[in-house]
Amino acid sequence: MALKKKKTTGHLTGLIFWICLILLVTPFAILGWILYSSSMDSDKPVFGNRYDGDLNPAITSEQLDQVESAAGSVSGVEKAKVEMSTATLRVYADISDSADSSQAYSVADEIYGKVTSILSPSVYFSQSDGKKMYDMEIHVYNTSENTESDSFVYVIKTKTSSMSEPVDNLVSEPIDAELAQSLRDDVEARLNPTPTPDEEEGGEINFTGEDLPEGEEGESTEEGEGE
Repeated sequence: MALKKKKTTGHLTGLIFWICLILLVTPFAILGWILYSSSMDSDKPVFGNRYDGDLNPAITSEQLDQVESAAGSVSGVEKAKVEMSTATLRVYADISDSADSSQAYSVADEIYGKVTSILSPSVYFSQSDGKKMYDMEIHVYNTSENTESDSFVYVIKTKTSSMSEPVDNLVSEPIDAELAQSLRDDVEARLNPTPTPDEEEGGEINFTGEDLPEGEEGESTEEGEGE
């Protein structure tokens, strides 16, 4: 009887041991499988669309061609280009080098009218029912080379899908001119520091006889002295 009880106890102990071992090993096995799977898939691209369900209706390549042609037909525009980047329609218009900011604003307004006649803002550039739609940027500038010139003009007209009306920004001029000049002066001072008097003389300081301790002779600062 005692032998049977001892065998039962030993069997129960072994069963508990294996259950505990399984419970202990299982989390590590799962973690190991996750890491192994991740390492195997690390060199594979992840395909997806973060605008899934949005941008509907979509702007077609034919409509982009129409927008570019319409923008190029605006008076004063020498060259026009259209790009679509990350759900943002960008129109670039190069106008006369002699154009001022008022002319740039006027061209931006005309291009906006051309674009919206092809792509209705309420359909393509406005959110509805939580659905994200396109943003629009119209860039108008009078030169793409000498951007440091005082006559450089750059206007951006922006309409995001969350805005009811577009806004204009003259980005070629700082909002705070004094702060901008102060920052430029600081950069110039760091790049071209003003030398001190000692640095201008090569870092050497000449003493006269009056400046030296007794018994030491100073170096003459003029020819003929101290001889």
